[in-house]
Amino acid sequence: MNKIPRGTLQEQTFYEQVGGEETFRRLVHRFYQGVAEDPLLRPMYPEEDLGPAEERLVLFLMQYWGGPRTYSDNRGHPRLRMRHAPFTVDRAAHDAWLRHMKTAVDELELAPAHAEQLWNYLTYAAASMVNAPG
Repeated sequence: MNKIPRGTLQEQTFYEQVGGEETFRRLVHRFYQGVAEDPLLRPMYPEEDLGPAEERLVLFLMQYWGGPRTYSDNRGHPRLRMRHAPFTVDRAAHDAWLRHMKTAVDELELAPAHAEQLWNYLTYAAASMVNAPG
């Protein structure tokens, strides 16, 4: 009988396939390096230090992709649109967010299929946050 050993790619979550926590921390840290210097996006983060926002995004993405449920354990349901409602997210903000995220995704040097899957989600998520014309 030919058994597939546990832990094969078919059984692994996307989170595990791309390298787990370290990969998502690298992604989000690089993203926030761009945000910190962006005159359009930086004002959307009222905290003096971007660290708490960075941690929230790391935990959210890890959970979304099959990692630990720490985000929901600490903050409840993500309710992304509701959490972003106080901020004006127009096309320019959408584009700036994706520009910084694209740099971060590219620097991970993931396998092409993984990079495409991640990017497809991020572009969908960014589009769904737009709440203002322009």
